[in-house]
Amino acid sequence: MKKAWRLIEALLVTVLMLTLVPQKTSAADKQEARTDNYLRNVKRKGELVMGTSPDFPPYEFVKNVNGKSKVMGMDIEVGKKVARDMGVKLVVRTMDFDSLLVALETGKIDMVISGMDATPKRAQSVDFSRAYYKSGQNLLIRTEDQDKYHDYKSFAGKAIGAQTGSMQATLIKQQAKKSKLKTMDKDNDLVLGLKTHKFDAVAVDKATAEAFAKNTSGIMVIPSGFRVDSAGSSIAFHKGAKSLVRQANKSIAEIKQKDLINQKYLPKAGKYLAGGKSKKEAKASNSMWAYKDFFIAGVGYTLFISAISVFFGFLLGAILAFMRLGRNQIARSVATAYVEFVRGTPLMVQLLFIYFGLGLIINIPALLSGIIAVSLNSAAYVAEVIRSGISSIAVGQTEASRSLGLSRTATMRYVIMPQAMKNIWPALGNEFVSLIKESSIVSVIGVKDLIYQSRIVQADTYRGVMPLVITMILYFIITFGLSSLMKVFERKMNHD
Repeated sequence: MKKAWRLIEALLVTVLMLTLVPQKTSAADKQEARTDNYLRNVKRKGELVMGTSPDFPPYEFVKNVNGKSKVMGMDIEVGKKVARDMGVKLVVRTMDFDSLLVALETGKIDMVISGMDATPKRAQSVDFSRAYYKSGQNLLIRTEDQDKYHDYKSFAGKAIGAQTGSMQATLIKQQAKKSKLKTMDKDNDLVLGLKTHKFDAVAVDKATAEAFAKNTSGIMVIPSGFRVDSAGSSIAFHKGAKSLVRQANKSIAEIKQKDLINQKYLPKAGKYLAGGKSKKEAKASNSMWAYKDFFIAGVGYTLFISAISVFFGFLLGAILAFMRLGRNQIARSVATAYVEFVRGTPLMVQLLFIYFGLGLIINIPALLSGIIAVSLNSAAYVAEVIRSGISSIAVGQTEASRSLGLSRTATMRYVIMPQAMKNIWPALGNEFVSLIKESSIVSVIGVKDLIYQSRIVQADTYRGVMPLVITMILYFIITFGLSSLMKVFERKMNHD
């Protein structure tokens, strides 16, 4: 009888343990569901924002489709699949590769799909999905050097190029220690650097290497020889976004089960890369004239950003100049501190801080961030130009005006400023011309200015030099036109 009771007691304890464990797990899941709102927020806004660097064929690249730039590739198809399974629309935002994780951490995007490997270092700041594709690592070399190089060991004392922040750059640092690593932001620039003998090889993903070699004359693929410990390319999400990771893993499981990448996504990307055209048709579609709308759009963005920045830069610069010349010590100190700080820090850092840093507080669009950064930067230089111009006017001018009964404001308006403007006009003209050129920095955050459009043309045509020549000519036309206009007003003021 005692043995029976002991058996029943053991059974009851076992059942109790089995029922308690699921309750604890369920409670943990409920707690995570309450704190992890990422998937819920994506569904509420109805869109999933994907960040990518579209210079990595066949993963992601830009093509000219009916006169409009379109980002496509294997990764874009993966992103569409994930978004479709979530029941939302996919929105693609392009930027430099090394800015993608920063954009993810600051909430500019919801996920990164850009041929990115889930390395332990990256996993410290973001959460990765399961790998959706695994490819090898190759080297691109010039065809003329095919007998000189065989793998990375052949490049002792030679320069190997890699994309900034990429796994290839890390592999070169760790394994090709006798080689010199040179990094650039875009794979297109790396290939151009290879062809122009800036370095001797470019380390890229196998699929990307084959795409560049197939579409670019004078280069070929060789095995890299790198030892790679990576599961493959994965989707990166914000740290703690487990709900998005789980949902993405469901889509990836279906992609692998149906072999969609090899059966559907890669063939589609290859079709766009090849174009399916004759040599004559391909040559016509790759001519610079076929991309005239891209350059026109880039000029439009550049002029718009420059015009708005000139207006607000001059307005704020004038205010800062009068603050520095005023009698209020606090206002003078604030203006001086602003001018010195802005002039002492790079515009690139200011732009990235406004777009990414302030993005933790308020989501500022890329175009607006570019205008704000360029305006604030220009204001500091304009302030010094105006201040020096006013200070160059003899003190006797002010004393004579005041002795004639003019107020301080009237003296500044009718006596000092007209003379000062004649002195500072050439310097202001130089500042405005410089501002047009400096506005090109906004391309790093995805603003579609002239530099951004030229890179699209480079990526689409696999021609590195000609788009740059066109871009230089267009910038020259803009700046020369503005300089000529400023000289007309300068001669008019001197005549007056």
